[in-house]
Formats: sequence, C-alpha cells, structure tokens
Amino acid sequence: MEKLKTARQSPTPFSQTYFHGTKANLELGDLIEPGNSSNFGKRIDAKYIFLSATLDAAIWGAELAIGEGSERIYLVEPTGEIEDDPDLTDRKFPGNPTKSYRSTSPFRVVGEVTVWKGHPKDQVQTMKDALEKLKDQGIDSLNDEL
Repeated sequence: MEKLKTARQSPTPFSQTYFHGTKANLELGDLIEPGNSSNFGKRIDAKYIFLSATLDAAIWGAELAIGEGSERIYLVEPTGEIEDDPDLTDRKFPGNPTKSYRSTSPFRVVGEVTVWKGHPKDQVQTMKDALEKLKDQGIDSLNDEL
C-alpha cells in the first residue's frame, strides 16, 4: 500500500503549466531572472518576476509589456519558490482568480505558445490608460522595489 501512495504523490510531467507574457525574444532553456527593468510603475530593476497558471493573465502581461518586440507567451518552469502576486490577489481580488504568482528565483523557458488571441485593442488601451493614471497618482506596484 505504501508503494501505491508514493507513486500517486510523485510529480508528473504535466502537473502544472505556467505562462509568462513579455515582449522579450527568448529561446528554449533561457532563464528569466529578476533585476531587469520593470514594465510598470517606476521602471526600476524588478525584485520579482511573474508567471501565471492562466493563459489570459499571460496575454495581459504580453500586451502591457513595454518595448518594441513582438508580444510573446512562454511556457516556464520555476526554479525556486513562487508565491501569490499581491497586486493581483487578496488586495484587489478575493483569492487568486488569475492564478498570478511572483518569485525571486529564475524561470526556465520550456516552450512557447505561438497561437493565441489577444484582447480587443480598445480594452488593452483602457488598461494602459488606467495604469498610466495610477502612475501619475504615484500609485506603484509593491513588486517593483528591489
């Protein structure tokens, strides 16, 4: 009986998929690491990097990312501990409906989602305008600080 219990508790290759939306051009095996310029707030070096278990949240990440590159969605594997992203959890939304997380440990790129549908352009612009308004009011992400 103990063997059966151990077998059921062992990880499987498809136990959890995480996504990371960006405009960075990355390759399989690349590491996404903290310390790069944040996409939001004061644009300082970010202490955390972000991932989501939902494709929709990763699409928002790609659409809102600053830069000239193409919007990309990568499948990523955390190399360390992850925790709820406080900007998208209990403070603003009960629980963690977007399944958004942050980490100070790198993520390894293990794949890319090449076919996905973005949000309507007017909806993206509304979100960008809201983020700009928050920035103008001095309201920044707690996640920006290194």
